[in-house]
Amino acid sequence: MSAGPASWVERIAALPANERAGLLAALGSAGRKWLQADWRSQARPSQLAPAGEWSVWLMMAGRGFGKTRAGAEWVRGIAEADGSVRIALVGASLHEARAVMVEGASGLLAVAPPGRRPLWQPALRQLRWANGASATIYGAAEPDSLRGPQHSHGWADEIAKWPRATEAWDNLAMGLRLGVRPRLMATTTPRPVALVRRLAGDPAVRITRGRTWENRAALPAAFLAEMARQFGGTRLGRQELDGALLLEAEGALWTRALLDRCRAATVDAAEGGAAFARLVVGVDPPAGDHGDACGIVVAAADAAGRAYVLEDATVESAGPERWARAVADAAARWRADRVIAEANNGGAMVGAVLRAADIALPVRLVHAARGKVARAEPVAAAYEAGRVRHAGLFAALEDQLCGLILGGGYGGPGRSPDRADALVWALSELLLAARGPARIMGL
Repeated sequence: MSAGPASWVERIAALPANERAGLLAALGSAGRKWLQADWRSQARPSQLAPAGEWSVWLMMAGRGFGKTRAGAEWVRGIAEADGSVRIALVGASLHEARAVMVEGASGLLAVAPPGRRPLWQPALRQLRWANGASATIYGAAEPDSLRGPQHSHGWADEIAKWPRATEAWDNLAMGLRLGVRPRLMATTTPRPVALVRRLAGDPAVRITRGRTWENRAALPAAFLAEMARQFGGTRLGRQELDGALLLEAEGALWTRALLDRCRAATVDAAEGGAAFARLVVGVDPPAGDHGDACGIVVAAADAAGRAYVLEDATVESAGPERWARAVADAAARWRADRVIAEANNGGAMVGAVLRAADIALPVRLVHAARGKVARAEPVAAAYEAGRVRHAGLFAALEDQLCGLILGGGYGGPGRSPDRADALVWALSELLLAARGPARIMGL
């Protein structure tokens, strides 16, 4: 798991002992104190505010990423730089705003360097800095408390768990009337609630995404190992650890809950497919030489007629030679019986490209007589009937499946559901070929 770009402090810590000691000695006592107090030196790039002009910054990341520290340091930097600022600190409740944003281990009191800690007045719900800057805490459970006050900046923490979230957010935003450039930062672990969906879909909002593992230098190794053991390869892990916003289109053929029910912890047949009755590679080629992704999905069926999705080998932005080689490699890796490739966009070209890749097994070119969603409906029904299992978590593929909408249309990521199309061709061959609505051409 990638840790992501490191902070300067992390880079220094990773140096050989003699180089690290020499660098710290060269900094001297004053330099070391500065390094300890300077957030830009300690922060990873993903924890720093975006450059340029913006009004709303959404930090949507996994647990333990360092969202609270990033929010507190952003507020500290603003307050220490300008004594005229008035900042709103909004948590799910007054208690959480105080316990996490102000008094917590990564809150505003904890991140302040010695001698620069603001005065905390709990009875007034207010922090005051020596230069006159102030910050007041609020609870989203009482959105009317945000109606009257005016602020220049706001930090909204864990907005995905706010009660009355939209009302609280709108009241907060309408109160940002002070200063020449009001700004609002929101930190949250993503959940597909209305407010998070709204902000994530707003092109004016600057979004930072991040994973728990990026902060591994500050997290116990035992915690990371346990999170990987319990939640690796699960939908909950994608949301809570990888920071993925898992959206489902209204009327989607597949839902996250359905895919979770169809997930197999293990598959009896090992790679190589010897225990399967049939094993195929479904391919949705890109329309041009360097068009969309080439969807490549490996699937198999057992003797009882149950299908297994084994691998998503899709390649992005690949020319014909590269995607054909990826198809050939997947077929060889799994000892596939057949390649099933859509040929609507230049069937002769698709056949020639696959032949040039020297695929030593039968290839079928299938011409779609119906639209993508219509072809997908009987495959989705097979999932509902418990006839399909996923051998693991296929995040990008499953995001596309959840974007296929009953009755037509696609609301998932990317311009086209290339991966989902490849899956539909493969599973149609394995489960529906006897009834097959598609016209098959031999190659």
